[in-house]
Amino acid sequence: MQNNDPDITLITPDAPMSPGTHGGRAKCLQRLVRLDLPVPVTVALSFDAVHRLAAGEPLDMQRILAPFGEAPLLCVRPSSEDPDWGGPGAILNIGMNDSLYVELSDRIGKRAAASLYLRFVQAYSIHVARLDPDMFDEVSDDPVTGLPEALSAYEEETDESFPQEPAVQLLEVLRSMARTWEGTSARLLRQAKGAPADAGLGLVVQQLALGLGETTGESGSGVMQLVNGQTGERKITGRYLSQSQGRDALGQGAGALFLARDARGPSLEEQAPDAYAQLIAHTALMREKLREEMTAEFTVENGKVWLLDGVRVARNARAAVAIAVALAEDRIIPREEALMRIEPRALNELLHRQVDPEAKRDRLTRGVAASPGAASGKIVFSAADAQASAAQGEACILVRRETSPEDIRGMHAAAGVLTERGGMTSHAAVIGRGMGLPCVVGASDLTFQLRRKRIVAPDGRVFKAGDVITIDGTSGDVLAGEPTLVEPARDDALKTLMTWADEVRDISVRANADTPADAEMARGFKAQGIGLCRTEHMFFEADRLTVMREMIFADTPAERAEALELLLPMQRADFADLFRIMQGQPVCIRLLDPPLHEFLPTERSGHVQLAEALDLPVSDVTRRVEALSEYNPMLGMRGVRLGIVVPEIYEMQARAIFEATIEASQHGAPVVPEVMIPLVSAMREVELVKAKVDAAAAAVRAETGQAFDYRLGVMVETPRAALRAGDIAPLVSFLSFGTNDLTQMTYGLSRDDAGKFMSEYVQQGVFPEDPFHSLDTDGVGELLNLGIERARAANPDVVMSICGEHGGNPESIAFCRDAGFDYVSCSPFRVPVARLAAAQLAVRDKIG
Repeated sequence: MQNNDPDITLITPDAPMSPGTHGGRAKCLQRLVRLDLPVPVTVALSFDAVHRLAAGEPLDMQRILAPFGEAPLLCVRPSSEDPDWGGPGAILNIGMNDSLYVELSDRIGKRAAASLYLRFVQAYSIHVARLDPDMFDEVSDDPVTGLPEALSAYEEETDESFPQEPAVQLLEVLRSMARTWEGTSARLLRQAKGAPADAGLGLVVQQLALGLGETTGESGSGVMQLVNGQTGERKITGRYLSQSQGRDALGQGAGALFLARDARGPSLEEQAPDAYAQLIAHTALMREKLREEMTAEFTVENGKVWLLDGVRVARNARAAVAIAVALAEDRIIPREEALMRIEPRALNELLHRQVDPEAKRDRLTRGVAASPGAASGKIVFSAADAQASAAQGEACILVRRETSPEDIRGMHAAAGVLTERGGMTSHAAVIGRGMGLPCVVGASDLTFQLRRKRIVAPDGRVFKAGDVITIDGTSGDVLAGEPTLVEPARDDALKTLMTWADEVRDISVRANADTPADAEMARGFKAQGIGLCRTEHMFFEADRLTVMREMIFADTPAERAEALELLLPMQRADFADLFRIMQGQPVCIRLLDPPLHEFLPTERSGHVQLAEALDLPVSDVTRRVEALSEYNPMLGMRGVRLGIVVPEIYEMQARAIFEATIEASQHGAPVVPEVMIPLVSAMREVELVKAKVDAAAAAVRAETGQAFDYRLGVMVETPRAALRAGDIAPLVSFLSFGTNDLTQMTYGLSRDDAGKFMSEYVQQGVFPEDPFHSLDTDGVGELLNLGIERARAANPDVVMSICGEHGGNPESIAFCRDAGFDYVSCSPFRVPVARLAAAQLAVRDKIG
């Protein structure tokens, strides 16, 4: 047959075909043919041909069958553009009929021939004629006896004899597979895997290599690969089954052999050493020439090896990294390509525990996947209970309507957090990601009955305190019970890959870190400094919280300063620890941001305890708490507004930073701290706080006789600050865009409440993505671009960054890099993701 037919193509080295016209399987088989590997004769049908066949148009069957000669014995397999999109199952032994049965009985034995025929009759009946599989329940397992029974069952069910013409059989198989692909169920299934709705399907028709029969040499089938798909370890894996076809060797309970010699049982290497040696050579050649680890599907026919297919080795994230690095180290692919082969978000699988993919999931509901990783534990409903559980060595899941800074200690003690409310930038989500703590928020389908200490699932099941649940912060699933979890794998291959990433990326990556433990984690993940240290989290330890509350209840500036004097050494020690851990790398410290009411108890029992601690009447405490409450605290007296109205707080923090700077510089690399003013909207705010910070620095220099430098900057998180960046930039060294609040204020959305409707908005196309998860490059992005342009026009040396959670999002990093940001900052566990994403962007630019 001619090879230039665009729709019915004999696979030869120079036949015109591509994954986009004939599918990945057809193209891979052509590559194997080009390598002169033993591939049976194969004809490929294009996407267009299959589409027309599904619509009822005829096919030139003689053209398809011509290369296979008289009495063909064939199999048909799907060939979609991307193997992950799937397709209908393969059908073997097409062409088996009464006459070929007689011929094969003489050649390979009656039992083997009957087995081939019976398998085809059953597959054709179920998948092509669409008959009920139950019709074969009474068919004998013995193929010689079962074959006439199956043929009779087919005839009884259809009122016609089983088709004998190979052309008729093949046409009906091809048409059935084409229509299955274009059916509604198949379309929805592949769309769920990321395929476009109109994705095409090719089909490959291949001469069947017989893996069974009474022959002098070994016959059978199997699969082989040179690596472990779970770890990436170089190891020959797969199975082989004598007297079998297709992937029978992988079937449950099959008496399969190992491939290489193995103490656990017999192997192909022992049973057919020549065939084994050929397979090793063929698979190694595929790895080298196709530049990929491949799974070879093969048949041994009377001692001769045939390669039926080659597919990319299925792998998890750990194996994907190991495979890419090994291919690069063996000079099969360049390092840049190894970097491009890893999806940045897949690194989460290596950094956190995950639910075993093979484990059964008893899903109660699905919320917002706010912080990756999985955790199992007993339900607790308060931070105190979480701490008690941890003290007893019992893992727990902290369940809250929503978390607040008061819950920080409970979050540290818990294995995971589940909340009813919240979205990607809610308190639980941000803190969870920073701590590497699995977190599911916005699980509003669950009924939270906190007074009764229980939650009720949508199906009515009740879970009380002490019951075990599992949360999967990677998928958002909330599961009953305790499925098997897979431990994270941070091995040498990942370290190597990240080293290569750091060599090519051209934007810096810092970490958001609030505690020494966070800073240690940031160093471990090779962050280039701390881009955001939220000082408020330092005030929630029990001893500090009491002093903080005393300051809040003070009536005069002098009394406030007196209380803050007790906090000063604590803050100084915290900052000194951060500076020492970061070893001279930049540390950006945000001055106190939240409103003061967040440091006060909300329930009457807490008011009573506070009254006792402060030696005040409960009524006074209650009145002060009520007086500090605000209708909209996120837009109230917080951030720089607090620093201007209660200046003693920022003065204490500035002094603590500078004293810690001197202390840390004496024992290591010189420290140049970065002091950041939050929630700025106007130039005058910056002038007022700058004067106080400069004064604190001068005082510390005078008292200690030590010189030091520092940088002052602002956190741009209001639209007005972005628009007036030109006014602010001359006063500061850096602008760090807080995209969490900036997105909230630009959209007029509460980041804690948006989770209730965000999925519906995304599904209906109101927003392409949750803007708290992936940066809105149109609206918020325009403000960022305006801010950068105006700031750099006024101060060309000003450093630009983002420190919101978008800093760890690969798509958002692309925008930041194009916009000219100097660095991004994100939670420590997202630093490797950001480093790899930044490297891939640099490689894309390099290769065009």
